[in-house]
Amino acid sequence: MSQQSPYEQLGVTIDASFDEIQDARDRLREQHTGERQVIESIEAAYDAILMDRLRMRQEGKIKVPERIRFPERIAGPPAKEIQPQTSPKVSWLTGMLDAPSRSELMWPSLIYLGLGVVSLYPAIEISLLQLPLALGVATSLYFLNRKENKFGRSVLLTVGG
Repeated sequence: MSQQSPYEQLGVTIDASFDEIQDARDRLREQHTGERQVIESIEAAYDAILMDRLRMRQEGKIKVPERIRFPERIAGPPAKEIQPQTSPKVSWLTGMLDAPSRSELMWPSLIYLGLGVVSLYPAIEISLLQLPLALGVATSLYFLNRKENKFGRSVLLTVGG
């Protein structure tokens, strides 16, 4: 194979297009999968053809189409990327919001559900309803302080809630 010209190795003519050369290289690579030396010679032939084409292009022997030489004349100016605009009114809010994990949602939910069931139990006297309310406030403070690490903010959110 080494005595053949690069064009003969790939099975293309001298005036073949770039796409035909690439297709021939890909086809030969698929045929000789696993044969390292053959693939190396295919790649060497492909590189030799590309270098030959570049040399001929620099010497003016190959006419380069206008759409390739001067693409800006045809395409016009590049389109500007549109950046998504975030309103400054919303950006402060998105900084405060986050997506809690499942465990961060489940434990407080279970505790509040239990306190709700206890407060709805008909045998409890009115004076004992203060206990679930106090436990609810304490639970709210605990979980908010654990999440925020700011006790003052936790107290404000608990009182507001």
